[in-house]
Amino acid sequence: MKVFIMSYNTRFLSVMSEMAGTSRHDREMTINAKRQLSECSDPVEKLRLQCLARGSSGIKGLGRTFKIMDDDNNRSLDFKEFLKGLNDYGILMEKQEATTLFQHFDRDGSGMIDFEEFLITLRPPMSKARKEVVMQAFRKLDKTGDGVITIEDLQGVYNAKYHPKYQNGEWTEDQVFRKFLDSFDSPYDKDGKVTQEEFINYYCGVSASIDSDVYFILMMRNAWRL
Repeated sequence: MKVFIMSYNTRFLSVMSEMAGTSRHDREMTINAKRQLSECSDPVEKLRLQCLARGSSGIKGLGRTFKIMDDDNNRSLDFKEFLKGLNDYGILMEKQEATTLFQHFDRDGSGMIDFEEFLITLRPPMSKARKEVVMQAFRKLDKTGDGVITIEDLQGVYNAKYHPKYQNGEWTEDQVFRKFLDSFDSPYDKDGKVTQEEFINYYCGVSASIDSDVYFILMMRNAWRL
């Protein structure tokens, strides 16, 4: 029984360690994105770089901002909402530039854009092999299979009681898991839940910081014991 519990603990700490390693790539990506911004003129690429300059969660955070604004839940935005979403998220863009960007995605000229399609286009491209390993990790964590990772899901996969901050009494078990989920969540709207879309958006950001498919897949397999 002790060996089984320690195996859980080793897995959990392994994931935390891999995520800490990822933060180094995150910093490099942030620096590179900021440098490329000064040379970029394409509106879509410019927005992508502004998001990546915020780290792996940048694009996911913009998606959250748009979702909050979607009061009628029709998953579409008009230009006024689109502009407000960019401003609320702190994206620096001239109005004419934002207009050009909006028109690029408003393909049917309806005055509305589907922000899911918008975010998919905005994501840095991932190879098929990378997408497959990301989805394997998500399915492993989503124990209930409802498309959302929660604290309850993690309790079925990892044992948090060997986390150093749990052992020294600083955090409760739920706080350990919540901190873990916060890593994938938007910094501006942490709800303790991670959807499949947010998980993919997060790893699209991570993927953008890692050139090699082999390294990315190895990192994912080691982190999630796939």
